[in-house]
Amino acid sequence: MNITLQELVDLIDGTLVRESTGLTLTGFGSLKDARNSDVSFCDNSKYVDDLAKTKAGVVIVSQKLLDAAPSSEGTVVIATENAGVSFDAVVRKFGAPEVEFCPGIHPSAVIGDGTQVDPAKVEICANAVLGPGVIVGDGTKIGACATIGQEAVIGQDCDIAANVSIREGSVIGSRVIIHGGVVIGGDGFGFEFVNGRHEKVEQLGIVRIEDDVEIGAATTIDRARFGETVIGEGTKIDNHVQIAHNVVIGKHCIIVSQTGIAGTCKIGDYVTMAAQVGIAPHIEIGDQAVLGGGAKVISNLEGGETYFGYPAVPMKDELRTKMHLKRLGGLFARVKKLEKNQQASDGEV
Repeated sequence: MNITLQELVDLIDGTLVRESTGLTLTGFGSLKDARNSDVSFCDNSKYVDDLAKTKAGVVIVSQKLLDAAPSSEGTVVIATENAGVSFDAVVRKFGAPEVEFCPGIHPSAVIGDGTQVDPAKVEICANAVLGPGVIVGDGTKIGACATIGQEAVIGQDCDIAANVSIREGSVIGSRVIIHGGVVIGGDGFGFEFVNGRHEKVEQLGIVRIEDDVEIGAATTIDRARFGETVIGEGTKIDNHVQIAHNVVIGKHCIIVSQTGIAGTCKIGDYVTMAAQVGIAPHIEIGDQAVLGGGAKVISNLEGGETYFGYPAVPMKDELRTKMHLKRLGGLFARVKKLEKNQQASDGEV
């Protein structure tokens, strides 16, 4: 990286709040670690203390946090509407280069009969396996050792990482990113207890992933018992998430690591689930709901609310409960004192 201050301002369409002459930038880093030739950023009020102490040569600051910007003459400040997005533009341009797309089919790849793949417009890496009847859209990359099951359909410009398993019949939209170790379309977890034994229930549906979805490493999305398990357009799923059979997730949701969603749940649009959320079977969650970390959902939740706790309740109710719990120690002491006074009073009588 080697960029002048003015080139940086032009790149992110920022406003120079405090400038410096002759400054050349050679790297980027966090507020704590950045040097005087580095670019850093601040878009969260949690880091205003680090912002005040940073030694970065340039800090990109969101407009809402400008009042907390460092006053040191040695630090240049550039204001933008969203410093995180602006900093990402810098990293994308000057960070590690993206892996080049190299169309072609590696000699070790296995391509089944009837598969529709244009070798001039897709990249199939070493030891990948495409079953019979698979369709792969132009611009898509299938990573090393990935397995695409029979008659699965993958759209255009997708990035399927190494060791991904997409089971038979699955339908993947366009511009979908699937990270390493993901399993899509594995059997749903279904059993009936018959004559003292757990008998397997057949899972004959599919998984459908809509456009612009991203799925983190080691996440599993189970095929439907019948019909479809659906991940809506633009939804982003973190690592180590489990989504069970016949779940329907709406558009542009955020689902963070170690969340588990049991079968036949219906999740609305723009829902956010923090880490380790658990959702019981057959639950419906409304649009724009937010589930805090560790929330456990055992009944339907309306949209537009923030929920915490077990069972998950609106944030204001959870905070009220915690406040009351904090007072219990004092309440027990008061009761004990009252009992002691009453006993003393009874003794005098």
